[in-house]
Amino acid sequence: MDFFSSKPAAPAVTTLPPDLFDTTTLVSLAATVAIVAVAYGASCLALKKGTSTALRFLFIWHLSDALCHFILEGSFLYHCFFSFVPARSREAKGLFPSAHNYLGYGATRIYGPQSAPENPFAALWMVYARADKRWAGADLGVISLELLTVFFDGPVALYVAYLISKGSPKASFWMIILATCELYGGFMTFCPEWLVGNVNLDGSNFMYMWVYLVFFNMLWVFIPLYAVYYSYNDITHAFTVRDSKKKN
Repeated sequence: MDFFSSKPAAPAVTTLPPDLFDTTTLVSLAATVAIVAVAYGASCLALKKGTSTALRFLFIWHLSDALCHFILEGSFLYHCFFSFVPARSREAKGLFPSAHNYLGYGATRIYGPQSAPENPFAALWMVYARADKRWAGADLGVISLELLTVFFDGPVALYVAYLISKGSPKASFWMIILATCELYGGFMTFCPEWLVGNVNLDGSNFMYMWVYLVFFNMLWVFIPLYAVYYSYNDITHAFTVRDSKKKN
């Protein structure tokens, strides 16, 4: 069993889901590309000539990170708090029930992106939910993490991008703080699934496994690790310079 899928190894010939590359999926993937494009455009306007490639990359990453947290994950939280259908309604059939007494409504409402299929942001999350069912409804663990992600990580990522644009040495400190939060959040996202055999994950095809679960989540592992590496070197260099001045 691997970390992301509890399903047995697929046979040599498999039937792919008919909605694997539907319009909603393509638009959702294009939205993430658009966020990166906006961040790159902002880097061309905000950064001074001669800015190192590493800092330009980190500026683009942190601005993209902030936009992703605010726009995409912010929309997820919105649907978890404000989109619902009555639990006994026809629309509720087949949906994932909300936790007992969620928001004080007991078992009378079902929340999450699944409750607003006509909304484009909800539809985006339902695409991702094909690989991780928790993002279809109002999973308490996911919501708890996303509250911190949207209201803490998002502003800090935006602040880091601002500090980089101003050439402030404070950027390195805040990059370490944010990277630690991102890494911890990633672990807490998947560890509950690993402990129960990945019952909510579907890695049965390349798109679900390697694009949704691995690629999109590993970005928030390897790039934060690089941010820590860069910031560590920057801070230790500053102390080295300070110590050399003291000796002189």
